[in-house]
Amino acid sequence: MKVVLRKDVDKLGKRGDVVNVANGYARNHLMPKRLALRATDGNLKRVKLERHRLGVRLVREKSDAEELAKRLAGVSCTVARKVGEKDVLFGSVTNADIAGFLEKEGFGVDKRKIVLEEPIKALGIYNVSVRLHPEVTAEVKVWVVKE
Repeated sequence: MKVVLRKDVDKLGKRGDVVNVANGYARNHLMPKRLALRATDGNLKRVKLERHRLGVRLVREKSDAEELAKRLAGVSCTVARKVGEKDVLFGSVTNADIAGFLEKEGFGVDKRKIVLEEPIKALGIYNVSVRLHPEVTAEVKVWVVKE
């Protein structure tokens, strides 16, 4: 059965591709999950229109992310935590803590967009990446100090 993909499907194709798949795979997996439509003229036009709308939306989101990145470039976050002997933190500073600080400062950044390889567990100054868009990343300076 020939189908046109509405979304990217691993090992099959990208959005808008016309692919030939088994009837059962199309009826039982791709179509119920709204990943594909039958390859008719009307559906090809529909997917083309969806792709165009997505492109416009991605351009708008990228420009918004670049603007937010410029505003975030000058932001520094100070986090006060209790420390024990040898200046070791009780607990850690996580991406949720940084997102809470940014929220108080008026930046609506989701905690999942803040990139920390591991939580911060020591005093100091850290540069933390904030992935606002797949192509746009901003740096925020985080100061971890004694409470």
